[in-house]
Amino acid sequence: MAPVGRAHDKGDGPVSMTGRQVPTMAALMLVAMILLGFAVGAGWTEGVDLAVSAALALRVEAVDPALVTFMQAVSWIGGGIPRWVIVILLCGLVWHWCGPRCAVALGGASLLANLASSLLKLGFGRARPDVIDHLDHQTSFAYPSGHATSAAVVYLLLAWLAPPHWRTAAWTLAVAMIFLNAFSRIMLGVHWASDIVGGTLLGTAFALTAAWWVALGRLNGGGALRES
Repeated sequence: MAPVGRAHDKGDGPVSMTGRQVPTMAALMLVAMILLGFAVGAGWTEGVDLAVSAALALRVEAVDPALVTFMQAVSWIGGGIPRWVIVILLCGLVWHWCGPRCAVALGGASLLANLASSLLKLGFGRARPDVIDHLDHQTSFAYPSGHATSAAVVYLLLAWLAPPHWRTAAWTLAVAMIFLNAFSRIMLGVHWASDIVGGTLLGTAFALTAAWWVALGRLNGGGALRES
């Protein structure tokens, strides 16, 4: 996603995010996520899922306890109350960066994406992996991953909204959090790889939609991000 900039910047501002290609990309990601869900239900991903889980899932008797603790900490940060504390803090940050519309976009997209994930879990009804004993407590279905959904929508949108001075750090954080969340969920034995892919597609779709909405507002109302 192109970062927000001044309205007159060529290829690096609101104009570049207001075309039809942005909502089209978001819609295609939603379709891909739903089709993947049907493929999961048909058992077409079982071989890959089993292979990935067998390779990555942590067996407590064979790994350093510190690694288990670290992955549990990553997972804890990405879910439940800690997730929403982080979202609230980041909403304050993006408000400082580019105003209330950006904060509403980040908070709203996070809420809607997680609501969609919860409803889709009920719709697909996929059981959690049973490759190892779960190293994190779970009570919901597996597909799509809520952690992956949240990481994608929050950190991709944060990176897109970041002013130039913070852009490299924001994109580095986004990539790190998306991958850490993905690996932690598989390594703790609570998600299949396809759950992660589905959640990432869902979260990215919401991030794109929110980015498009912010860009439309900036194009229509003028203004620009602060430079620091």
